[in-house]
Amino acid sequence: MTNQQELALLQLCDTNFPTGAFSHSFGLETYIQEEKITNKESLAQWLKAYLQEQLVYADGLACRLAYEALEAGELDAVWELDRRLTVQILPRETREGTYRMGERMVETLKSLYDDSNLSAYQRRIAAKEAFGHPAIAFVIIAHYLRVSRSTAMLYYLYSSLSSLVQNAVRGIPLGQTAGQKLLYEIQPLLYEAVKRIEDLSEDDFGAVAPGIEMSQLHHERLHIRIFMS
Repeated sequence: MTNQQELALLQLCDTNFPTGAFSHSFGLETYIQEEKITNKESLAQWLKAYLQEQLVYADGLACRLAYEALEAGELDAVWELDRRLTVQILPRETREGTYRMGERMVETLKSLYDDSNLSAYQRRIAAKEAFGHPAIAFVIIAHYLRVSRSTAMLYYLYSSLSSLVQNAVRGIPLGQTAGQKLLYEIQPLLYEAVKRIEDLSEDDFGAVAPGIEMSQLHHERLHIRIFMS
């Protein structure tokens, strides 16, 4: 049953939450322009790969590790995850887009929550001692709200895919109804992804799909585009 804390965390999953995610496709636009993604079915295949081969091993695993570090009071481990998440992103546009989104998320969350860990993160970002990453900011607030680790991971994965589906609605273009049907259909995959993350070790961190990474690298060479990454 959804409690008040989980409901508060759901606010971060709203595609209208001001992080700037609507400006980024994370390589999706490259596949659209190459006509590899043209409809709901091909988008579903890409989202499944993005979830299982990139989000699970990067943002998703970082969510779990950061939550564990917060539980243990090991903030240095959280800041190290911020660094590792950012420096492992080879495509410049994706890397810069991610830490811009993270910085904006931290600023918005700070206006809503008076959490010491979030304040420390904001200070480190301002002092150039941290980059800022949406996954880290999300988990800090999930921990502050005392939302369970598995729920925090599930909500973060959903919010990531939800933003991409909304961007695909504009980029393919795709009907809003088709987009909502797709979000409904991928929900079982989100639960499976959380289970996989729980079974991973820290050594699995950063094992991302080269195809998606290459599409992110190629994006900056597209002649016409509507997204920043």
